[in-house]
Amino acid sequence: MSLLAVGVSHKTAPVALLEQFAMGVEDRVKTLHALVGSDHVSEALVLATCNRIEVFAEVERFHGGVTDVSRVLARQAGATVEELSPYVTVHYEDQAVSHLFTVAAGLDSMVVGETQVLGQLRAAYALARDEGTVGRALHPVAQRALRVGKRVHTETGIDRAGASLVSVALDRAEDRIGSLEGHRVLVVGAGSMGALSATTVARRGADVVVSSRTTAHAARLATAVGGRAAGMSALADELAAADVVVTCTGATGLVVHTDVVAAAMAGRSGRPLVVVDLALPRDVDPGVAGLPGVHVVDLALLQGERASTPGRPTAGPVAADDITAAHTLIEAETALLRAERQAAEVAPTVSALRSQAAGVVDAELLRLSTRLPDLDARARAEIARTVRRVVDKLLHEPTVRVKELAAAQGETDYAGALRALFGLGIDAQVEAVAGSLAEAVTADPELRTGEAS
Repeated sequence: MSLLAVGVSHKTAPVALLEQFAMGVEDRVKTLHALVGSDHVSEALVLATCNRIEVFAEVERFHGGVTDVSRVLARQAGATVEELSPYVTVHYEDQAVSHLFTVAAGLDSMVVGETQVLGQLRAAYALARDEGTVGRALHPVAQRALRVGKRVHTETGIDRAGASLVSVALDRAEDRIGSLEGHRVLVVGAGSMGALSATTVARRGADVVVSSRTTAHAARLATAVGGRAAGMSALADELAAADVVVTCTGATGLVVHTDVVAAAMAGRSGRPLVVVDLALPRDVDPGVAGLPGVHVVDLALLQGERASTPGRPTAGPVAADDITAAHTLIEAETALLRAERQAAEVAPTVSALRSQAAGVVDAELLRLSTRLPDLDARARAEIARTVRRVVDKLLHEPTVRVKELAAAQGETDYAGALRALFGLGIDAQVEAVAGSLAEAVTADPELRTGEAS
């Protein structure tokens, strides 16, 4: 079994393609089960954000796994595997682990150092855990990724440049109208992105209005940021009064239509309007960008800026030392996880070897009992203890060494060599694996709860 990462992101695909992957919770659940229901995927986690869709999976075969995951992704996007392939990135084993850690740390984000992706990964892991699509292989990988993301933000200075996508988009709005202080900002959507947007504009001194399809959600968020709530039925009036509109609803269709914005602009006497569309798929009708006095900031614009001037989308310069420190930490954590995974792979073989040895000892002690029936109980017990001590001492060094060797980087299959040398059968391996899993789940509260510390 091997770890595989397959996906598309803002680095490889245009926003128009990323829009095709937009998923609600039900879509993500279906995708998870489609993945583990395929021929080569045994475990899966799906990370779907506004600028990436990536699958992290435990697979039986590399090529079969890539094919299965690509087919599921293509089906979700309404495309063929051939149409999708130019935009897909594939990472395998250590590269997959390192990539996941890099994503969790915010180093692969459109805005380097942002922290929102860490929460999105936590939510993706929770959903996969609830749906039973992560198991013994992906649990420790996902949990370690969450810890690595926290460590990078805590132990390096990357947070100094870790602005969110919201902050970067609002910077572009301020390029048009100046400081948001004293301006009215309409936030459409009261989900996690809406909450982040409302909080950010409130900190910049704006007059915040929150609108949402769910009135109670809008009211709760508005109260939290010191603003006011407005129903979606009043959207046209609120657009007319706003200086900036930030929309991020998660709706599957358009929310802000060209005719509504055109009507709102009619009575503004030339006052500009900045529309920030952070939704995927987009909330704003593309025709809005063509209206006089309206400037649209969307994911495609931010992606284009990043491609043409990589330093522009961030809120400030990212120190090279901070990036280096983050990557060094990720490399160390990747190596540590690799060692743990390799040691875990050999553990069932070691357990099978010890089980086989214990069986031999028990059989020989039984033979001794039949040959020497008059042996007193005290002597019999001492002989049993001695034989078991001898076997334990003989097995101690090779079992310790095989674990150490398995944890070291290399191509040698030490577990396979051990099985061949001692004639360990498949039945013994299966029994040992089951026993090891039961012991791990009993002993490790993280495997029981799936929570990362």
